[in-house]
Amino acid sequence: MNSKKVYLAMVFVAILLSISQPGCGHDKDDNNNQGNDMFAEFNNYAVKAMNDWQVPGMAVAIVQGNTVLFQKAYGVKKMDGADPVTLNTLFQIGSASKSFTTTLMAMDVSEGKYKWNDKVITHLPDFQMFDPWVTSEFQVVDLSAQHSGMPSYAADGAMVLGFDRAHIRHVIRYVKPIYSFRTTGTYVNNLFMVDGALVEKYSGKSWEDNIRERIFTPLGMTHSSMDRDSFINAPDVANLHHRIGERVVPLPMDWKFMNWPYNAGPAGGINSNIIDMVNYVRLHFNNGSFNGRQLIKEENAIFVHSPKTIGRPVPNQPMAYYCQGWQYREYNPHAIIWHNGETSGIKSIVAFMPEAKLGIVVLTNLDGTKVPESLAWKFFDLYFGHPARDWSAEELEKAKKARAQEEANRPTPPPDPEPPLSLDKYEGTYYNPVYEEVQVTRQMDQLLVTVGPLQANIFLRNWDGNTFMGSWDTFTVIEDIGLVSFEVNGAGVPVKMTINYLNDDGCGVFQRI
Repeated sequence: MNSKKVYLAMVFVAILLSISQPGCGHDKDDNNNQGNDMFAEFNNYAVKAMNDWQVPGMAVAIVQGNTVLFQKAYGVKKMDGADPVTLNTLFQIGSASKSFTTTLMAMDVSEGKYKWNDKVITHLPDFQMFDPWVTSEFQVVDLSAQHSGMPSYAADGAMVLGFDRAHIRHVIRYVKPIYSFRTTGTYVNNLFMVDGALVEKYSGKSWEDNIRERIFTPLGMTHSSMDRDSFINAPDVANLHHRIGERVVPLPMDWKFMNWPYNAGPAGGINSNIIDMVNYVRLHFNNGSFNGRQLIKEENAIFVHSPKTIGRPVPNQPMAYYCQGWQYREYNPHAIIWHNGETSGIKSIVAFMPEAKLGIVVLTNLDGTKVPESLAWKFFDLYFGHPARDWSAEELEKAKKARAQEEANRPTPPPDPEPPLSLDKYEGTYYNPVYEEVQVTRQMDQLLVTVGPLQANIFLRNWDGNTFMGSWDTFTVIEDIGLVSFEVNGAGVPVKMTINYLNDDGCGVFQRI
């Protein structure tokens, strides 16, 4: 669409707003009275997508310039409950937090504390990758560009199982790369702990204090926070809901593993609501300016929004790139800058166009859903007059096929399994540097593996010889999580254990001590 058509579309929206004044919660829903305008269509689409994906509750805001075009809360805070989501309801935002960390870095670069092309070891001498040459060449820009060469989500299990940021930064050196440095995009969280350490070094304050003082306060994000207690004790907060196959499981507020997003703070530890997030997206589509105050030099705001790493091509999808805590999606008439977020119980998205000063935020209280992305792409299609496309239906079909394929690929026990050794022979302490000491003990007629500072329990039942099926109740219900196998030496003594669930990144192999 050319610039004249975009301008006319903006004028049309402004006229609609002057007539209908949208912006509603559960107690006010003027949007449904707007006939066939795009906000009524968007609202209907949002309701259907939410129901199709079994999302208990969500909040959505659309903003242009200084004007909130659409703002609405949907559903309930807890599945089967009656307490409605409001515009003030607090959600975890997951990896949408990454851009907050790179915003701090852009501020630091603007203030001359370091440069994007500085070597990381110049500022953090203890930083170390698996390959010494990569360590020596790693620049500040590489930390947030997702081209490290490590496997996707490397060492994420350590965050969930209770290890702290210092440990996660340290164990990066043990993760073997699967690609050459700077050649291929793979998504990791661990390097954002290094980002956080860099910000802390040159401020003398914690990552949390930096976020609070340099972003929350100037943007008026008065309800936002960065810790578990602020989340679970908030007067208006959305419960987490986790998808296991076709089931949606609500997680209690005292869930044992609730703290993991905050362990990974610079990569995913922010809590916010839809009102506060409107101000954050305004900062970014204005390239670092908020209410007339330039918080980031424009050149550095543009830098974090600009492509650094090409994504893998996906059929029927536009080309995508990773930036610095943001993603870049090709689109007409302007590219979309965006990032989603997912923890064990939420899914979110922040998406915007600097050229149009236009943005959308979607917060939901269910993981494993594509509702936030679908609503963002649907809105931009409606706004710019693109052909109708049902993003939610397409993604739902993909998700159903993926779950069916996962079920089909689930291992089946052999018809005549070999017996294991006497169970007490497997007992002992096993170790690797990422997860440290892991205990294997006998519990009646099964084995129990205990791992991490949170002492997560993996129950083992015989599968075939020295291979066992592992299960746990981490998400409140017992579920199989994959095979656990022991290597036995010539003397019949188990000397090594591999936990497949922790081994996608090569970090799940433990030597017996």
